[in-house]
Amino acid sequence: MAEYTLDALGEACPVPLIRTEKRMKELKVGDILIVEIDHSCAMKNVPEWARKQGYNVELEEIEEGRWDVIIEKTK
Repeated sequence: MAEYTLDALGEACPVPLIRTEKRMKELKVGDILIVEIDHSCAMKNVPEWARKQGYNVELEEIEEGRWDVIIEKTK
């Protein structure tokens, strides 16, 4: 199990989601991807997409207007 970070700060939708999808395909089961976002649209879309894929997802507000989406690849 490894942990990776994807810096999507300053990127508007759909770029963070597209980059997240691409990166998750490269990971192994059990790996964690932390997606750093600061766009409210991505804050909704990225976790929603990950849950639909069956991944474990947590959303953590780091500071006002900045979040980490923590995604565990489960399959």
